Amino acid sequence: MFLHPEKQEAQVGAASFIEALADLGMEARVSPHDMHRLEGRISRGRLSALERDTPAELAVVFGGDGTILRAASWGLPHGVPVLGVNLGHVGFLAELEPSDIDTLPLAVAERRYTVEERLVLDIVVRHGDEERWRSPAINEVSLEKLARERMLTVLLSIDGRPLSRWSCDGVLVSTPTGSTAYGFSAGGPVIWPDVQAMLVVPLSAHALFNRPLVLSPGSTVHLDQPEEGPHGILWCDGHSSHELQPGEQVTVTQSADRMKIARLSEQPFTTRLVKKFALPVQGWGRH
Repeated sequence: MFLHPEKQEAQVGAASFIEALADLGMEARVSPHDMHRLEGRISRGRLSALERDTPAELAVVFGGDGTILRAASWGLPHGVPVLGVNLGHVGFLAELEPSDIDTLPLAVAERRYTVEERLVLDIVVRHGDEERWRSPAINEVSLEKLARERMLTVLLSIDGRPLSRWSCDGVLVSTPTGSTAYGFSAGGPVIWPDVQAMLVVPLSAHALFNRPLVLSPGSTVHLDQPEEGPHGILWCDGHSSHELQPGEQVTVTQSADRMKIARLSEQPFTTRLVKKFALPVQGWGRH
């Protein structure tokens, strides 16, 4: 289990969920970062910490998409699906709203969920043949400028062929999952999550060719900067970062791992999109 670090309703919901699972003969383990938040709240069941190699069937998250991404990063190498209870604002990755929490323990105990898989990015930074940094990205990786007053120069290459050089605030490479996050805010298209694709979005690029690009999932994206700089910083899903040094090249490919999301109902993505963005569709008789 993973909890939003600040929201009281996450602690209340998680404590209730742990006690209900204990009544059903199941054990819940909590992220070590969240253990102290639940101390004194559990009257039934045992509160124990989730270790790195603890075998797990499901990761349940009480929080928004940021907390779900944290849980999903833990679950990636273990192949553990994530089920989120939305305590955030939009919550595209969450399955349940707080009002549905009472139904969750029995649904988990009876395994009444399906699992969908999402494309994940693998980001590698190299200097020549030396690998200097690596990280997965579930939503996106962004190359951004460090100094507000200085733009970046970035050369984008696809599958070993140079495509365009931009003077820009940065470049974003996103999964379909991330197309409703930073990619959407940056002007990129919404990509349905079952589409296998990669999205490239230049950020405030001063160039005629500055439109978002939708690539094959098997593409290899290279981002290069001139030796003399200025050099940017990489952010993966907003929490893992690496400050680029002269001569370093960024390579983005699809990962062998897949993010697994547990779903309790077959809700079409179109319905989620309308609900989360409050899109104006009311008043049309056929709907």
